[in-house]
Amino acid sequence: MKREIIAGALLAGVLGGCVSGGRGSALDAQATAHLREVLSKEPPLPDGFTARPEQAWRMPFAQADSNCKAVLEPVGGLAPRQALTAEAAVSYRGDGLGEQAGVGLARYADGEAEEHLDALAEALESCREVRTSSGTELRSQELPVENAADETVGARLTGRLNGYPYAMDVVLSRVGDTLVSVVHTGMNDVDAARTSEVVDAVISMAGTH
Repeated sequence: MKREIIAGALLAGVLGGCVSGGRGSALDAQATAHLREVLSKEPPLPDGFTARPEQAWRMPFAQADSNCKAVLEPVGGLAPRQALTAEAAVSYRGDGLGEQAGVGLARYADGEAEEHLDALAEALESCREVRTSSGTELRSQELPVENAADETVGARLTGRLNGYPYAMDVVLSRVGDTLVSVVHTGMNDVDAARTSEVVDAVISMAGTH
């Protein structure tokens, strides 16, 4: 029971963000509305995930180096701004302990999506660990992911969040001119096969816009 209460509190903190981020850049309102509509339709997610999207995912720790922040911000609706034309971000709750899938879609002009993914891939490789004074210590390892995207990179962070076992899969993909960002989190562990199913579902959604 105690662990369930703790997991619920962590989840509530993670869900405390907004549906779509922004840093004052001028986005195409119609294109952004369409991305939000894509994410609001009943997604083909694995069994156990809610069909109704919730607020955008937020990092469950306040401290992280610039590389780790860079790869985790897009899924919260804070994708790189250069040539960004539309953006939307939501999360879906799973039935595992502390399980959540965060999803971000960011569309770019001028072929910038490929450049951004290259930069994020370098940042992901440099994101070795997250450590805070509150008992968070997560270490990163490569997460091989195969899907229908044009390009994909992934990593798994495992360890402790505020002293409790925690795991997070991070997958960044490019589908044409769209950057697709996914995190799949859970207390104790996350299933890599289930992560792949979430990513496949989001890529199929991204391909419909």
